[in-house]
Amino acid sequence: MVFAEYDRFDALGLADLVARGEVSADELLVSAIARIDAANPAVNALVRPMFDLAAAQVAAGLPPGRLRGVPILLKDLISTVAGVPTGSGNRMLRDVAARVDGEFVRRLRAAGLVFVGKTNTPEFGLLPTTEPQCFGATRNPWDLARSAGGSSGGSAAAVAAGMVPLATGGDGGGSIRIPASCCALFGLKVTRGRTPTGPTFGELWHGFASEHVLTRSVRDSAALLDLVAGDEPGAPYAAPHAPGAFLDETGLDPGRLRIAFSARPIFGDERAPVHLDCVEAMLDTARLLESLGHEVVEAAPAVDGLACAISFMTILAAETRASIEAATVFARGAGAVPRAQDFELATWCLGLLGRATPASEYASASEQLQLSARAVAGFHARHDLLLTPTLAQPPALLGTLGLKPAEVAAMRVVSAMHAGWMLRASGVVRQLALDAFAYTPFTPLANVTGQPAMSVPLHWNTHGLPIGSHFIGRFGDEAMLFRLAAQLERARPWFDRTAPRPGARAQAAGG
Repeated sequence: MVFAEYDRFDALGLADLVARGEVSADELLVSAIARIDAANPAVNALVRPMFDLAAAQVAAGLPPGRLRGVPILLKDLISTVAGVPTGSGNRMLRDVAARVDGEFVRRLRAAGLVFVGKTNTPEFGLLPTTEPQCFGATRNPWDLARSAGGSSGGSAAAVAAGMVPLATGGDGGGSIRIPASCCALFGLKVTRGRTPTGPTFGELWHGFASEHVLTRSVRDSAALLDLVAGDEPGAPYAAPHAPGAFLDETGLDPGRLRIAFSARPIFGDERAPVHLDCVEAMLDTARLLESLGHEVVEAAPAVDGLACAISFMTILAAETRASIEAATVFARGAGAVPRAQDFELATWCLGLLGRATPASEYASASEQLQLSARAVAGFHARHDLLLTPTLAQPPALLGTLGLKPAEVAAMRVVSAMHAGWMLRASGVVRQLALDAFAYTPFTPLANVTGQPAMSVPLHWNTHGLPIGSHFIGRFGDEAMLFRLAAQLERARPWFDRTAPRPGARAQAAGG
């Protein structure tokens, strides 16, 4: 039976119903599948159904975890499930099964969550929009002509469309917070080392990336972090231990905080325009914070935004080449040589640039970013939090964040010649950095520094599009973010403000 009130509850609410015997895990699974069948044709969030595996998981008996019986979707990148492909938005990997459960997935399984499927992502998570060639574009439930963000766009669209109450995401430059802003969700990027990356990975993207979830409620994010956070053997680093349960923090008053705010771009060109809707969302949030008793001041950390952007792109190019080579070996076996036709043009050329980049430049880029992190730490000695817009623009129209025709033509020449050196000699890294961060100039800072950060859905523009408010907290202090987020959620509730449900009319007519 379909549980008609399925999307009126968050994950903790559904788990409580299961615990009290008012609804079964089977009914929640059937309800999730019904919502997916109704909504997914419109939004293309789910690219790998796991319905039979989910039914078998429930039938085998679920462990007595806090979220027992709750359906969840997994991003089709990093989150490996043994025997199930992790396609990573790549045509070569789409049918190659993973060999083991990732530790993050193992902890979700131990919490009693039910894996219903895997969600769409751009190839290797490189773009702030989810439009991979091999799976097609994910559309934003708030406006189907617009992007759901990236790289966790499939997860965000699925939650916003009511398919599941939560879905996993990875954040290497904003990839949880960007789609959270686009889809009116709560999205937390955790402190570096807070969640596990093993056994398949050591650090992700030079330590920039981490896994967590996108949710409709703050408490769901906190509860899930309690379940998956913690040290793992062999990890390259660990986050400071939390003083208590993150879920408990959502019930505590944050006290009077000193919060800086700035709409000046942090990465890329600090003079680049920021859309007035995004500035207004930030200012509106600043006014709300003042009304709640916080001290709000205009200030920003002193970092060289262009130098940081170039350093980030230098490291990303090298990491992309490493991903290309690893994917080739995984899919085709030891000794296999990467082929351009197995990858999207932009991915392949970024990898060629990475191959042509000297190790000394990689090391210098790393040093540049680490010194910037020290400057940001000094800023947070004087300010509890930094508030910015999440994005520089409202949710983008599909097809507008990819390569321009002239760039495609140039990259085809580079690809045909295998001439990464040509890209490097042309000085393209600087332009790539400017272009890459024009839409996302605020989110990458926390990835570089390792700090926790969140996008909170507090504002919609006159066209009804969600505009997120972005907060960066001190290293290791997710607790403060959860306290503040819960206070904002109480002051301006958003849970019942939902996107139009794609396929809802057809579902109602049929059932």
